[in-house]
Amino acid sequence: MKAEIISIGDELLIGQVVNTNASWIGEQLTMAGISVYQAVSVADNHDHIFEALETAGKHADLVLITGGLGPTKDDITKQTLCDFFGSELVFNELVFEDVKEIFRVRGRQVSELNRKQAEVPDNCTVIRNEHGTASGMWFEKDGVIFVSMPGVPFEMKPMVSNYIIPNLIEKRNLPAIFHKTVLTQGVPESEMAAMIENWENSLPPNVKLAYLPQPGIVRLRLTASGKERADQVSIVENEITRLSEIIGDYIFGFDKDTLEEIVGNLLRKKGKTISTAESCTGGYIAHLITSISGSSDYYKGSVVAYANEIKNKILNVKNKDLEKFGAVSEPVIIQMAAAARDMFGTDFSIATSGVAGPTGGTDEKPVGTTWIAVATPEKVIAIQFHFGEHRGRNIRRTALMALDMLRKEVVN
Repeated sequence: MKAEIISIGDELLIGQVVNTNASWIGEQLTMAGISVYQAVSVADNHDHIFEALETAGKHADLVLITGGLGPTKDDITKQTLCDFFGSELVFNELVFEDVKEIFRVRGRQVSELNRKQAEVPDNCTVIRNEHGTASGMWFEKDGVIFVSMPGVPFEMKPMVSNYIIPNLIEKRNLPAIFHKTVLTQGVPESEMAAMIENWENSLPPNVKLAYLPQPGIVRLRLTASGKERADQVSIVENEITRLSEIIGDYIFGFDKDTLEEIVGNLLRKKGKTISTAESCTGGYIAHLITSISGSSDYYKGSVVAYANEIKNKILNVKNKDLEKFGAVSEPVIIQMAAAARDMFGTDFSIATSGVAGPTGGTDEKPVGTTWIAVATPEKVIAIQFHFGEHRGRNIRRTALMALDMLRKEVVN
């Protein structure tokens, strides 16, 4: 089954709103075994929308449309759908009951403008909206399914998950699809590809591999398709076992796992604690750790020692080492990590110091030069990295590398 996604709204085209709907819908369709042919964004213009519907109907089996279903004059999707499907707007009492309930919960009266939200094309199947006033609409024309949904994500997503995907699976007898994403840290995409080339070349014909890199992480998504889901699960799990024998040291989790969650669970399970001393990451590692509920079980605190005088006065880094080696150096980062562990009385500590950029680099220490240290009860491990020239990515990559270094020490 081949799908197209049409996103409607001037705000998408002028950059006022980022189109997260299309990416989310594409992911849900792919997981259901439906291939996405293309995704397009169109203006709030009758002719533009009409043309997009016509074009999509020529090469897709399924067309999912979001946006333009509000009560104001610029929301013209509903009338355009009527013109495209040769229908008329009729008042739907069930939709109106949903509209009234939404306004009752909000403590407001339904206006005549809002009452018009209960008008739907007479030849559509209504998809009820429990979170807003614009209902979804399911049409079928010349063997193609068209589904129009509101553009508000928290209204659209339940329609896709609870109604559209289940109905498509039932009506179109879609193949069984199983996805599993392996999360790796510590090796770039190109190096990863070289390491697993033989394994990748030996994958079964019904298993596809996709590389999904992002700053600091390479995700490897395996997708298997066939008649029985249980068979696809077994095949993928077997391939992941083989993969783990090759790159096991770099795998930190699967699917929606995050390093901060993985590390937190390990620390809690082992009854260990952590503290941080951050310079170039400016508290970002502390933010990641404390973004996890219950992190107070294992996280004690942080020093953001951005200035050298703070490194000296708070973390007891020797001034002679700061002057001789600079803040971005092995002697300094080791002292930072050791001091944080002692100060907070934790089992482990993380320290970071680097040239985040885009300014501040030298020939000896170009932008991206970063030292990370992890202090354990027995030792301090310090490693130098070169992450690149983009400040935001450098901070993110430093934080993730630091957490992964910690993970490996806690596991051991």
